[in-house]
This record gives sequence, structure tokens and C-alpha cells, in this order.
Amino acid sequence: MVVAGKIFRLSESLSIAEIASRLEGHRIEEEYEEGDSKFTLLTEIVGLSPKQNMLRGVYSHDYVTHVFHRGKVAPLPRTVEAVFSFAQHNGMTFLTVVEKKRMANLIANKLSEVLFDKIGGVLEARIAPETLKSFHLKNPEETKIAFFDNVDIPNINKLSLYGPDLINTSLFEDYGKHGDLWYVVAKSRGYGYVVGITREASVTVFNLADKEKYLEYVTKELYSLITV
Repeated sequence: MVVAGKIFRLSESLSIAEIASRLEGHRIEEEYEEGDSKFTLLTEIVGLSPKQNMLRGVYSHDYVTHVFHRGKVAPLPRTVEAVFSFAQHNGMTFLTVVEKKRMANLIANKLSEVLFDKIGGVLEARIAPETLKSFHLKNPEETKIAFFDNVDIPNINKLSLYGPDLINTSLFEDYGKHGDLWYVVAKSRGYGYVVGITREASVTVFNLADKEKYLEYVTKELYSLITV
């Protein structure tokens, strides 16, 4: 029961109606041939559902992988269906893609091309180290993992802490004096979710399987942490 995703921001604020208009009906077909195999690969945006200041949908993308079968390597089509959500908060327009980091980045760039005809219209969101620390301090006794980067100790790139008694040690404060908090796993006091968050706004909820609840949590609790 794990749901992973990543938060992005738009380089310019678009209304939900304008986003829906640009995404509606997006569909690309591509013919793929390899040996005796021939496929039609489809990329499309489906299930758009505007609601108040939000827009949810599914980015559906076919790709080809290769499998070993009876002494031969054969192409096999697969489909990724990624749930995404656009939302407006404090004058900014955010995008959340419910996929692991690498796939979320790819889909964010594809959505940027649809919305702005270029890559770069959808940008990575950022959470400041001090803001990430504030998230931890809301429920410090439930923080289990902390990573620090930008460490000023020679030949030390990252520092990490693991364990249920992390808050009862002085190491957290000591490490914070030498580096910036980059990743923290803590328990959300309001929702009871065990959440891992990075400064680049990758968010993993470890005790959740429902993508709709994941989006609800991200929208209500995490957009306010984002800095430009």
C-alpha cells in the first residue's frame, strides 16, 4: 500500500477552464513495426473532470518493451495510465502526477508540450529546507527518517538518520547545522498518513492505496509548502 507522486508548478498561471480546453481531445497515434510485429501506439488524455478550482484526468501512454520468449526477444506493447490533477492555490497553478519520480517527470514534460507547445512550461516545485523542517516539527516524535545534503564537512556528501527515537537525539539539530534537510519521512498528524517528502516535492504515502485520497491530501496539506 504505497502511492507515489510528484508536485509541479506552471510557469504561468492558467485558469482551470483554459487548461481543460488545451488538454481536451489530445490524442496521438503512432505506428510501430519490428520484425513480424506491428502495433498502433496511442497517447491520449482522458477522463477530464473539472471541479471548482481543480481539474483531474488520466494521461494514457502506450510504449513497447521487450520480453524473452522461446529463445527470441519479442516486442510487447504496454500502457501507462497516470492520474494527474491541476489545482490553483495562492495565485499559483500546480500539477500533481501520481507516478514515481522518473515517470512523473516524463509526463510533466509531455503535458507541458500539450499546454505550451514546449518543454519548460511545467516546472519542478520546490520546498525550502526550513519549510520541510516545519513539516517535521508538526509531529516530531513520528519522524523516522531524515536526509541532509549540501553538507559543509569535506568529503561528506549526505547525512542520514533512521530510527524511531530520532527526535530524542541531538544529531538532528547537529546535522541541520552542517547541511540542508532534503528528505523526511514523518506521520501527518491530521491524516495519519506516513509521508516521505523531498525538497523537489516528490511525495510518497506509505500507508495508502487510494489515489483520490492521495490527491486530496496533497492538495489540502502540501501545496502550501511550495515556494517559487
